[in-house]
Amino acid sequence: MDDYKRKLGSLAEKIKKETPQTPIQQVLPVKPMLASTTDLAEVRFNNWIPRDLKRKIKAYGVQHDITQKGITIRALQDFLKNNGQN
Repeated sequence: MDDYKRKLGSLAEKIKKETPQTPIQQVLPVKPMLASTTDLAEVRFNNWIPRDLKRKIKAYGVQHDITQKGITIRALQDFLKNNGQN
């Protein structure tokens, strides 16, 4: 027990005497991700739709080998085209 107290006391003295060394962090700017020439830059698009519509989209995608993302993009492009926006 005395040995423990002696070690603990010497540790406390050591902590008091030593100045803490703060690590220096190097900060570098983040390089922007560039879109390739074949792909357009993408952004997140998130919204809620009726469950039945989601099931129909999934079924259509499986039958026609197209992703839900692809279906959504085509639908939005057609909507804008039909409403004079492109």
